Amino acid sequence: MFASAKKWIYLLVFLHVVNFAMPQDSKINTTKYASFEEYPVYLKDDLGVTYSLAKTIIKLWSPNVEETKINLYKKGDGGEILQTKNLDYDAKTGVWKIILDGNYHNTYYTLQVKNKGIWSKEIPDPYAKGVGVNGNRGLIFDPKLTDPKNWKTDKQPPLQSASDIILYEAHVRDFSIDPSSGIKNKGKFLEFTEKNTKNAFGETTGLDHLKEIGITHLHLLPVFDYKSVDEAALDKNQYNWGYDPQNYNSLEGSYSTNPFNGLVRIKEYKEMVMALHEAKIHLIMDVVYNHTSSTEIFDQLVPGYYYRSWPNGKRSDATACGNEFASDRIMARQFMIESLKYWVKEYHVDGFRFDLMAVHDIETMNAISKELKKINPSIFLYGEGWTAGDSPLSIEKRALKTNVKQLNEIAVFSDDIRDGVKGHWSNVTEKGFVSGNPNYKEVIQFGIVASTNHPQVKYDPKRSYAQFPYSDSPNKIIGYVSCHDNNTLYDKLKIANPNASEKDLVKMDKLANTIVLTSQSIPFLHMGVEMKRTKMGVENSYKSPDSINKIDWNWKHENKELVQYYENLIALRKNHPAFKMSSEKLIQEHLEFLSLDSPLLVGYTLKNYANGDSWKNIRVYFNGDEKDTKQTIEGNWKMVCDGENINPNGISKVTNQIISIPGRSAVILYQD
Repeated sequence: MFASAKKWIYLLVFLHVVNFAMPQDSKINTTKYASFEEYPVYLKDDLGVTYSLAKTIIKLWSPNVEETKINLYKKGDGGEILQTKNLDYDAKTGVWKIILDGNYHNTYYTLQVKNKGIWSKEIPDPYAKGVGVNGNRGLIFDPKLTDPKNWKTDKQPPLQSASDIILYEAHVRDFSIDPSSGIKNKGKFLEFTEKNTKNAFGETTGLDHLKEIGITHLHLLPVFDYKSVDEAALDKNQYNWGYDPQNYNSLEGSYSTNPFNGLVRIKEYKEMVMALHEAKIHLIMDVVYNHTSSTEIFDQLVPGYYYRSWPNGKRSDATACGNEFASDRIMARQFMIESLKYWVKEYHVDGFRFDLMAVHDIETMNAISKELKKINPSIFLYGEGWTAGDSPLSIEKRALKTNVKQLNEIAVFSDDIRDGVKGHWSNVTEKGFVSGNPNYKEVIQFGIVASTNHPQVKYDPKRSYAQFPYSDSPNKIIGYVSCHDNNTLYDKLKIANPNASEKDLVKMDKLANTIVLTSQSIPFLHMGVEMKRTKMGVENSYKSPDSINKIDWNWKHENKELVQYYENLIALRKNHPAFKMSSEKLIQEHLEFLSLDSPLLVGYTLKNYANGDSWKNIRVYFNGDEKDTKQTIEGNWKMVCDGENINPNGISKVTNQIISIPGRSAVILYQD
């Protein structure tokens, strides 16, 4: 009995020693998991490449594959494999790792994984921060060698409050591709570094135009590496908005002067950021984490993990793009957080717009906000508070506009004010308030108070809009009437009002964005709206040619008065805090609607030096009727907007008289 027990003790000691002596890492993973919840997680920020002169470390989280190897290349495309090496696996973290001794700067690489005995084809590292042409290979590089001169002293322009933000949405190619731009680097990041560019009439274009009209934040449609444009064939006519992500942490090569050299796009993007910051303009990146252009990369590396499915196993598609990113899974959430942190730290990006943000869960979005605010407290985050279809993610967990009170310092677009002003986005012939639709008065008032709770706004759960005050802060609402999606403002007004004169269309245009820029929400302008941008009635131009999407900078000359109106309107907002109150309480205290019977006349007063304004009282009228209307005004006032012009110093004096509110126009007055 004693001898038998002794043998067991020796055996246990032997097994302990063997187990202790066995290496933690292995080149083969034999662990099997019953569910995604059992996967080990890795929450450090060093997945992908960690470069130094002496060595490069590459890590990949992929707990359910059997083997992983890396292939090294001299170029971003073509050529023979320089080396192939296997990665080691750590079962505790689910991470594969390799250390490459020596200096591997400017070396390209691909990954392959074995699953169920079959090797995948070569794929780029999803954590790659640089890529070769068309994003098929990752790039090992020294980030410091991509820094422009004085990059370390680059600073974000000052921003006292999110209320001060004026957003302007642009597409890199559209912005300059037309010869009228006078820009040398057409359709490239470097277009935003050029100064003193002019159209055919000697008027400012490009960056100087943005400075001139006074916007604070430039929102660029996707600039990460996307799939639809062949970077190796830029001599061919190709076009896409870029909402088909391929590599989230790398830049689109077609916007660089040399897509074959992975370092060039990085340096030129940084030069663009510096130029914008020097011009006192912040940069917003449009990001698309809700879906991928294909499921190939993520599905081979961690099969099934990164995408949502219904209980029957069918892939869900709340994005209408074929797949739906599972942001609520721990490592998917971590991927998003680390990706966004990288853009802020390495590229000095000032904010992000999230495509179909409601596909993401509230917990993930709040975690993103928390982490990014640690790096830069004035980072601005906003997104589309809706999905394009149903999702297994429950409604109460989605980052919907109606759940915005649960989002921390994240804003949502207001489709209420958008459709109320110009008519429903999908019913292109429907008129809005500015073109005489009498059904949208309450929606306009709802938009004016930025979807917050106001005692004079009538909420109605039976309506499609303004059902209830879903926001608790004006800084959580983006007010807009047009963006890259759907018709331009001018095209929508023209289609919905086929008999309107050009003069009337301009009046409606002015009124539309006067409502937006004097409302308490954060205003958002679509590139070219200030010069009557048209896409020739094309509603969905995501892959339309330049002839449809380009900005013709000579429009600026043809619409000189309209451009000046926008410039003055933006200046009016910037100079008067009453139009940008920072809390629901301030709006309730200082914004009072007038009792006006007409369904096409909205009026309100910003009273008692609202938000510390230098003007004691400001009176605003919006007339959506084609006919002029009369209003009695008591006391001494100065008119600063008469429907056609804006002059902050005053257009005329008004004392105890009946004033005319021109048809389809705004009138703004103030008292000292």
